[in-house]
Amino acid sequence: MIDVKDIEAAYSCIRDVVTQTPLMKDEILSEKYAANIYLKREDLQVVRSYKIRGAYNKMASLSQEERKRGIVCASAGNHAQGVAFSCLKLNIQGRIFMPATTPKQKIKQVRMFGRDNVEIILTGDTYDQAYEAAKKDCATNKSVFIHPFDDLQVAAGQGTVGLEIMQQVDFSIDYALVPIGGGGLISGLGSWLRVKSPATRIIGVEPAGAAAMKESLDQGKRVILENFEKFVDGAAVSLVGELNFEIAREVIDGMILVPEGKVCTTILRLYNEEAIVAEPAGALSIAALDLMADKIKGKNVVCIVSGGNNDITRTEEIKERSLLYEGLKHYLIIRFPQRSGALREFVNEVLGPDDDITHFEYTKKNSRDSGPALVGIETRSMADYQAMLQRMEDKHINYKSVNDSPDLFHLLI
Repeated sequence: MIDVKDIEAAYSCIRDVVTQTPLMKDEILSEKYAANIYLKREDLQVVRSYKIRGAYNKMASLSQEERKRGIVCASAGNHAQGVAFSCLKLNIQGRIFMPATTPKQKIKQVRMFGRDNVEIILTGDTYDQAYEAAKKDCATNKSVFIHPFDDLQVAAGQGTVGLEIMQQVDFSIDYALVPIGGGGLISGLGSWLRVKSPATRIIGVEPAGAAAMKESLDQGKRVILENFEKFVDGAAVSLVGELNFEIAREVIDGMILVPEGKVCTTILRLYNEEAIVAEPAGALSIAALDLMADKIKGKNVVCIVSGGNNDITRTEEIKERSLLYEGLKHYLIIRFPQRSGALREFVNEVLGPDDDITHFEYTKKNSRDSGPALVGIETRSMADYQAMLQRMEDKHINYKSVNDSPDLFHLLI
């Protein structure tokens, strides 16, 4: 584990630069789960994520000779912003490699935080390609590479989240729910809590489609995910850090995998009910509460809201994923009879009063008895959907659910 003295030293280094984010009791969640739910609001951090802690601690430790050589990093989001902010504060020149597919909003944020101290290089289509380009550039120019998680000083900086939490509580913490990507946060925070609050059960939370840490823990070695879901971009990696994995084996008491659709439902609920803007990775720990509801009754629970850099252009996708997960949005391939009035009959006699067609693609082919249409239908409840399916069965309508066929769904939707 990381020595608590290293985390204390990191805190002394960064305390005048970062925000001591609040630990807030969430009354709505506390009532819902009959527990005391506290949110560590790293979404309110100076760069809207905890990543600044590790990046600044690492960069501040560089020698004058290393600073003159400059730094290099690869990131598509929060790490890049933390590094850029640190470059400006420490007057270090940095080269930040980002995938060419990075949204303009994120590029603009990095440039805003780093100003003239950073050069942004857009390369490749994925983070892995940007990472390889950054490492090559680093070797060529003898620069210092700032890893997003697999580094002792970076992880020690992230561990200051745990130090702050212990400063802010006057009660024992029963559970700490911590989002996991590469493992920097849980290795740092976990090292602190394991020593300073040994009774606390540390639960790692990953997106179900990118469970690199869970797979690695299950197999007893680091596992590379060949294919993984990238939606929860702040916590979706193909391989966890080597240092982080070894520490995780010591500090993690349990793992929870949260479906990406549930993360989306949580993002929308936090925004609509509590005006909290959480990015997908930031909502992970709160989304996990439902999956621990029986265990946490009457307990003190801390959820790390790791970031709030949510791109507004993703709102429609978030809504769509939430509706699909909740069983309120359905895509069907329906073979309508090739006769006039068939569609009108479907609308009038099959759809319920609260059902809504949100998507319709149909090409009439006169040479066939029936023509396939891709239809998206939004319902008020799962019961409404089941009732609609029953009416389709009664009328002998030929249909296939695309939701139940992942490959077909991604091809068509």
